[in-house]
Amino acid sequence: MRIALLAPLPQERNGIADYAVHFRRALEEEGMEVLIPLRHPEQGGQPARRLTDFDWLSVDVVHAELGGGRVREYETLLRLRQRYPRIPITVTVHDPERLVWRRRQQPWPLSLLMQQRSPWPQVATVLGDPFTLREERRLAASLTQLVTLTQTGADALRRRLRLGSDKVSWVPHGNAALPWVPPPPCEPLRLLYFGFIYRGKGVEDLLDAFATLLTQRPDWRGRIRLTLAGGTAPEITFAAQSDYLGELRERASRRGLDDCLDWQLDLPEEAIATTIQAHHLLVLPYRESRKLAILGAQRGTSGVLSWAVACGRGVIASDARAFAEELSHGNGVTYPQGDVAALTRRLCELVDQPECLDAWAAQAARLGAERQWRLTAQRFRQVFEQASRGHIDARR
Repeated sequence: MRIALLAPLPQERNGIADYAVHFRRALEEEGMEVLIPLRHPEQGGQPARRLTDFDWLSVDVVHAELGGGRVREYETLLRLRQRYPRIPITVTVHDPERLVWRRRQQPWPLSLLMQQRSPWPQVATVLGDPFTLREERRLAASLTQLVTLTQTGADALRRRLRLGSDKVSWVPHGNAALPWVPPPPCEPLRLLYFGFIYRGKGVEDLLDAFATLLTQRPDWRGRIRLTLAGGTAPEITFAAQSDYLGELRERASRRGLDDCLDWQLDLPEEAIATTIQAHHLLVLPYRESRKLAILGAQRGTSGVLSWAVACGRGVIASDARAFAEELSHGNGVTYPQGDVAALTRRLCELVDQPECLDAWAAQAARLGAERQWRLTAQRFRQVFEQASRGHIDARR
């Protein structure tokens, strides 16, 4: 089976690009041929400048990874569907309940605002959202199959884009197949934030909750540590990157955390598993964007959660996105996003009942075994075979 994959790929720095690398490798290991029509020069070869630079009818399915506010793949699908109305197209929607959230261009006269300084482009995006949503609905209706990473996301996508129940399915985020490594010794208790570090991840909430914990339980100072690990320069779409990292360092110092806080920045991929396994628990204090809330609700998941289950570690997370569903398997707990007092209570419960860490770890490991990339590729093979059935017969 030949698949044309539309997705961000390295050297791009974002979670969907990371997903696409593992996804492509898993498909190829299952015997599928994966072609990259929009290949970046850094990856070898020249990118297609026009749709006619690639023979789209030579593949069985076109599959796209949509999300992260990216428009390149979305706009390619618009043109592709217009030119080839019958070619099978499937997509993985990483940020349901929308496909793209905002377009690169807006209709006149809103297009004039897009050329101005902030906040006028944002104003144009909001005013033009009814147009964007209509376009998303038309494109979604024309696609062969849409896939989300959670049931919560699938339900949200169906409702917002007005799709039938058979049009949207869900396949959990794949994860690496890793050997079991037991948690480290009980003390010090090691907590980990891992992921790209930028506004919206709620890292400041975690620092405040951690500082409050040590104030309420001074006997735990020296017996518990927090590590902030991950990338510091992701490609982000909805906000400009300021010196957020510097603000976090200052905040930690002001809250008296310098002696119990570790930093592992720009962590290479080969060190991710060993870093997670060197800790007892991950904490993901994400906040949903208030700006994006004007346009809809994000109900995606996180690649970090897939690493947590692969490594057999529990998670405390906010109830943002679809985290409540992802932690409903006995592999962790949630708290209301942005509620520092609630996060502090969760941390206090953890130090009072550390035995829950073993139970969460066991459930995470079980879930990780069920979500290995090999199994994800097999599930997508079924999606592709179903989508391409009539197309393949027509070519014979």
